Amino acid sequence: MLVLQVQQVARRFGADTLFEHVSMTIEDHGRVGLVGRNGAGKSTLLKIIAGINDPDEGTVSVAKGMTIGYLPQDAGLDSDNTVWDEMLTVFAAQQQQERQLRELEQQIADPTADHQTDAYKRLLNAYDQTQHDFEANNGYGYQASIRGVLHAFHFDESTFQRNVMSFSGGQKTQLALAKYLLQQPDLLILDEPTNHLDIETLSWLEDYLKGYPGAVLIVSHDRYFLDHVVQDVFDMNQHTLTHYHGNYSAYLTQKAERIKTEQRAFEKQQTQINALEDFVNRNIVRASTTKRAQSRRKQLEKMDRLEAPKDDDQSIRIRFTPDSESGKEVLNVDNVSIGYESDHPLATNVNFHVVKQHVVGIIGPNGVGKSTLLKSILHQLPLLAGTVKIGGSVTIGYYDQEQAVLHDEKTVLKEVWDEHPTMPERDVRTLLGSFLFTGDDVAKPVHNLSGGERARLSLTKLSLDHDNFLILDEPTNHLDIDSREVLEEALNNFMGTVLFVSHDRYFINQVATEIVELSASGTQWFEGDYDDYQAELAKRSAAADAEHHETESDSSATANISNYAANKAEQREQRKLQRAVDELETQIDDLDQQSQTITEAMQAPENASDIGKLTDLQHQLDDLDAQSDSLSEKWAAAGEALEAYNNDHHLH
Repeated sequence: MLVLQVQQVARRFGADTLFEHVSMTIEDHGRVGLVGRNGAGKSTLLKIIAGINDPDEGTVSVAKGMTIGYLPQDAGLDSDNTVWDEMLTVFAAQQQQERQLRELEQQIADPTADHQTDAYKRLLNAYDQTQHDFEANNGYGYQASIRGVLHAFHFDESTFQRNVMSFSGGQKTQLALAKYLLQQPDLLILDEPTNHLDIETLSWLEDYLKGYPGAVLIVSHDRYFLDHVVQDVFDMNQHTLTHYHGNYSAYLTQKAERIKTEQRAFEKQQTQINALEDFVNRNIVRASTTKRAQSRRKQLEKMDRLEAPKDDDQSIRIRFTPDSESGKEVLNVDNVSIGYESDHPLATNVNFHVVKQHVVGIIGPNGVGKSTLLKSILHQLPLLAGTVKIGGSVTIGYYDQEQAVLHDEKTVLKEVWDEHPTMPERDVRTLLGSFLFTGDDVAKPVHNLSGGERARLSLTKLSLDHDNFLILDEPTNHLDIDSREVLEEALNNFMGTVLFVSHDRYFINQVATEIVELSASGTQWFEGDYDDYQAELAKRSAAADAEHHETESDSSATANISNYAANKAEQREQRKLQRAVDELETQIDDLDQQSQTITEAMQAPENASDIGKLTDLQHQLDDLDAQSDSLSEKWAAAGEALEAYNNDHHLH
């Protein structure tokens, strides 16, 4: 059944079009993701769908009787109630039925009632019906539902009687989400619901939304979350919306294939156009061929010309280049306790070490002290116990998720230039441009920047420091998906060492070589990325279960565990080889597109007699061809390595 239909919707601000020709349908039980860069108009579209704002063009139709719940980004619950009383408001109907049951029970138990009268029989029938309705409405289970959802967001019984307004902004956002999950509207619209959630809660929310009884529309930059929840993706790009069926990974594959197909069609048509134009130019003045030339000209005029496939505006460009190398031992954390009060530490027995050119991710529940640990390593906070040793020749660059190092009163230009006064202004502006601060953007006061802009400015400053040990606290917060991918590539190409805190599981998978799991009682060390961490947890769980089995089943369980671990190792190596092939393909495609652009420029009539320009273009083309040949050799070798590995390990 159709829950929502959006038809040819447009939103404009004066002469500027944010988006147009936007259409979307959502079926009952649909799981839909809306993706796109920051500023593309995703949140604006959600507000139109939710009925908060009207479109400038087009219509939004909601099925009759359907209820919509809309949770804006970082919108906290605003209530003077206690947490428990506020959640109870969702179940007002059940509470009314419960009161009716108590009243009917009192009437039934009245010792003066005549059990033989029709009135008494009607009373019993009314009680049976009310009890049936109460049970059908989860009357006997709604309090358990409230507790279950609140516990999932780490609100324990001790918080239930606290006033909602006494919680932090992030906690109030979680309470707002919890309330909507309990309400269960027919269409649940969530704008960045994964903000402020730790990995454990994210995993729970994924499972909850998979079984949600209605339809769900989600805006999120959390690629792992999208991969596990959505079944359809709508991409807000180039001021309109494109639909892809499947999860986020399927969307990436389909979009790349669509762009390749459109590029091939465009190039084929351009070849045809060039041939027709050349024929017309050569034959239009000849009497014997004029008619054929005129026919070709009409063919050109009638042709529906394709545009070259486009993506949204340019990406940020990040490079982290250390000025010097560190020693092999970069960081050693020995028996550390962290927190703000010695008698109430957040975490104790914290032990791990970081070696040169490794990328270590720290994960753990909210409130356990992950950011506090980073600040303690940096000596911004005193250790409650233990020691932290920084290795020789280590220089540290720190990314603070709160961006406390930024100066609100400065402009974007001054924020960078004041710390590097010897840099020419032109170079500072060029660098800021690579982080998408162009034109008048550099004159913006820092206090007027969005969360995403503040994040990009902090990364700009970090890239200028050229440190060999980067400590990053939630670096993907406020970044859109495209910027996250660029950051991942920059960290993978970084010749230094990285220690980071993140709840972005996709990001962890792309960059981490080791993981430290932090809890109140200490740390655990895991080799590999997030998927490897999950596999190791499964292995340990299976091993624990196997200990309770009989001896003959123990050997089988152990074999299964070993096979599982071996399979994960094989899959990890396969992913590494496949990634190398994919990256080389992308680089070759980029070079081919550059070559095509130069070839078209050489064929342009205005350049036909400019020998100097043609010579320069030919040199550029030769250089690109040489690069392409070199990359093609590497690609072929990488492909052979992947194929050989797959054959040796019977993988596909």
